[in-house]
Amino acid sequence: MRIDIITLFPEMFQGPFDSSIIKRAREQKRVQLNLVNLRDYSRQKHRQVDDYPYGGGKGMLIKPEPVFEAVEALRSHEREKTRVVLLCPKGELFNQGKAKSLAEEGHLILICGHYEGVDQRVKDELVNEEISIGDYVLTGGEIPAMVVTDSVIRLLPGVLSSTKSVEEESFYEPLLEYPQYTRPEVFQGLRVPEILLSGDHEKIRLWRRQQSLLKTLEKRPDLLQKAQLNPEDKKILEEIFTDSLKDY
Repeated sequence: MRIDIITLFPEMFQGPFDSSIIKRAREQKRVQLNLVNLRDYSRQKHRQVDDYPYGGGKGMLIKPEPVFEAVEALRSHEREKTRVVLLCPKGELFNQGKAKSLAEEGHLILICGHYEGVDQRVKDELVNEEISIGDYVLTGGEIPAMVVTDSVIRLLPGVLSSTKSVEEESFYEPLLEYPQYTRPEVFQGLRVPEILLSGDHEKIRLWRRQQSLLKTLEKRPDLLQKAQLNPEDKKILEEIFTDSLKDY
């Protein structure tokens, strides 16, 4: 996969993209990452890429010309093989399903929004979709681009050592992950649950599923509405509700 990121601040990506899983994926040629400075496509004397909005209003908008030129320079010869994504607050909320969808693309161009946004013609003519990573205010689209890139790269074939580890991560189903423990068995008086030491794989599987459903119910009940629950899951939830009623 190839990912081009159009940004006003390419230096922001140097740390996150030069370490851990992303670094390894780049070294193994699983992904080609390119940072593109939008100012390189400005025709203004001082490499200006923003201007005041027509009709008045606060702030500045990113001009259409440099974005169009940058995207056209980066786009694959077969236009339909490139997906152009704008990172902005008004976009669709990013989740694991969207990450999986983007990971199936061959070429992504991520445009980092800034200032008060971009000229509408960029959205109308260039962008395939707009993505937001949450309902809060950030300085620009650089951090969202890092989030999307990290989430997508870890789903590429061969990036992680185990496909199973990807599938069992939180939000893949989507359910929150069950608690996990390692040595020592007892730390500051806190013990690892006995069932995990039992060696009974079926009981351990059921305990983990129960804990996953319980944590999801407590912290993110909205996710249960999206999960495909099997009869075993429904029985576990019934037992959880029954036990909770006994406490009253």
